[in-house]
Amino acid sequence: MKVQERVPVSSIMSTQLVVLNTSDGLEKAEHLFKKHRIRHIPVIQGKKIVGMLSLTDLLRISFADGAYEEEEDIEAVVYDMFSISQVMAKNIKTVSPETTVKEVAQLLSKEEFHALPVVEDGALVGIVTTTDLIRYLLDQY
Repeated sequence: MKVQERVPVSSIMSTQLVVLNTSDGLEKAEHLFKKHRIRHIPVIQGKKIVGMLSLTDLLRISFADGAYEEEEDIEAVVYDMFSISQVMAKNIKTVSPETTVKEVAQLLSKEEFHALPVVEDGALVGIVTTTDLIRYLLDQY
């Protein structure tokens, strides 16, 4: 098997983006995570990415996994105590659409996070996750 060397991340990234604004609430974030069955949501101001919210970030402060359905009142109170800006990761790494799949794989394998925003001319144009990488590798077989 010979994996192609210079495949750009733009060929495997998701472009159907689900995003949040810093003014959105955490209840909206939980709704989007559940509705779209995703684990990472870029946080934007205009077209510029300012942070990344992961489902793990939300789970740290809530009962968002649904195991405590009767606890919805507590969850709402907890969500009102925090803003997206307080919970999201702020020091995020980004890649360009031309970054190779190999470079993205190397970066994700070294870091704690599992998603990278793809930015072109300062604007968010996509997101690539470890799941996208696994699908790409499976397609090679």
